[in-house]
Amino acid sequence: MTANCLHPGFVATRFGQSEVGIFAAMVRLSMVFASRPERGAKTIVHLAASPDFANVTGGYFIDCREAVPSREAQDDVAARRLWQESLRLAGL
Repeated sequence: MTANCLHPGFVATRFGQSEVGIFAAMVRLSMVFASRPERGAKTIVHLAASPDFANVTGGYFIDCREAVPSREAQDDVAARRLWQESLRLAGL
């Protein structure tokens, strides 16, 4: 089993579509610049289907290529805090 992370990019989804007010207006306006869902799914499908990645695990991918996560994403202290808070919120 492998586990990887990816960034699908800015994808036109229904996120925020039920909102009202200024946030809703900003969401609708920003959708002009968003990619279609098919493009957002490209990296997911590529990682799942390509034999080139059958043994790749622990990677981070953007546009079907391995990338370096931001410094914040590599912060072990923040990761531990996130894990602990997730456990607390889940009641575990």
